[in-house]
Amino acid sequence: MKALATFALSCVLVVPALSRAQESSPAANPVKDRPAESFDEIERGLYFSVQGGPSFLVNPPADEGPRPFSTGQMAMVEVGVDLGERLSLGLFVMGAVNRAGSDYIGNSGGAASGDFSSLVPGATLRANLKGFADNQEVQRTFIYARAGAGFAMFSPKLLLPDSDILVFAGPGVEYYTRLRHFSVGLEVTGSYLVSSGTFGFAIAPNLRYAF
Repeated sequence: MKALATFALSCVLVVPALSRAQESSPAANPVKDRPAESFDEIERGLYFSVQGGPSFLVNPPADEGPRPFSTGQMAMVEVGVDLGERLSLGLFVMGAVNRAGSDYIGNSGGAASGDFSSLVPGATLRANLKGFADNQEVQRTFIYARAGAGFAMFSPKLLLPDSDILVFAGPGVEYYTRLRHFSVGLEVTGSYLVSSGTFGFAIAPNLRYAF
């Protein structure tokens, strides 16, 4: 009788322990790794960019008198969108200030002379032509070509009363930093004012942020 009681007590203690062991086994409660968050190495989409630098006009607009080589400064603000990895479309506003001597009378007929400025709203198209990978096999450096057109308005109006159409194009190089949203670049652009036949060029470092 005593042996039977001891066996029964052992069963009472062992069965719940086996049950708990089954419930906590790896098969019943598999351990799963927490899903890792992944980020794009380079952000693309809606972007905002600024650029600026020296600009030059070979033969400034003029109806009469000399058209001397003119140096100046330009700045541009652009908002656009990336269409995949290769193409981008943007809208811009560009301003420039150019130096000219007292002998430059533009289209004023002698009523005004000297320095002038311009304001140009317009649109651009950019294409990434060639990408270069870094040591992590991520293409961060691109050679690109950009072209655009805009409506050029000049000041002072007495010196250059007529607006013009500006077209421009040129190559550039851009590096997408490890900060994901930011890229930096350098662009060389040739320009042409259609009505006046004015040629120019600019060298413009740029900074870009993609949302």
